[in-house]
Amino acid sequence: MSSIISLRPDQKNLTLTVKVVDATTVMTRQRGPKAPAVKVAECLVADSTGVIVFVARNEQVDVAQKGATITLKGAKVDMFRGSMRLSVDGGKVEAGGDLQEPINTSNNMSLLEFELVTVGAQ
Repeated sequence: MSSIISLRPDQKNLTLTVKVVDATTVMTRQRGPKAPAVKVAECLVADSTGVIVFVARNEQVDVAQKGATITLKGAKVDMFRGSMRLSVDGGKVEAGGDLQEPINTSNNMSLLEFELVTVGAQ
């Protein structure tokens, strides 16, 4: 089980149990007349070590509601404009989970900026 404070850019196959502090739907779009709508929400999720933005898609949006405790299985860290965000593509977002300690909302890992540095051969 990973913690938010230990997340680094481009990590994959992570399992985290977090509490949804805030959830905002950023897009709902119909794909076609018979296709289901595409939903995307940006959620601020926290554990005892910090908070990070989690991008929920489609049915994940229904699970990741404000105040809910969720478990992210198979999560990965994506980079967006130099900042880390969590997403779950091939894994699962499940309602429930057990957070033993109070959440920490003062350490926002999505506010840290990372820069790709290429080290050349000498």
